[in-house]
Amino acid sequence: MIVCSCNIISKSEIEEVVHGFLDEDAWQLITVGKVYHAMIKRGKCCGCFPNAISIIVEAVENWHRQNDTPDAEIIPFLQRTRKLLESQDAVRRSMKNTKRAA
Repeated sequence: MIVCSCNIISKSEIEEVVHGFLDEDAWQLITVGKVYHAMIKRGKCCGCFPNAISIIVEAVENWHRQNDTPDAEIIPFLQRTRKLLESQDAVRRSMKNTKRAA
């Protein structure tokens, strides 16, 4: 499934990068920018960011479940991750709207 049509990035490519980051440090915050940077891509229209955020959160959860991380550790981490990523996306949208108004 293509997630980003500007850069032709698939869901599986995002998941692969996320899993690579988690193999290095299982508790790091993985942002869309970090994933795109690892793929030597950048957000263009950024319309894909909400879907990319969902894929990142899902990939993090799946990775931790496959590696038998206890739920007591996964759930709070995912909640914090989702909140941070959503706030990042809200800032991006706000900046985009500000630029349009100018």
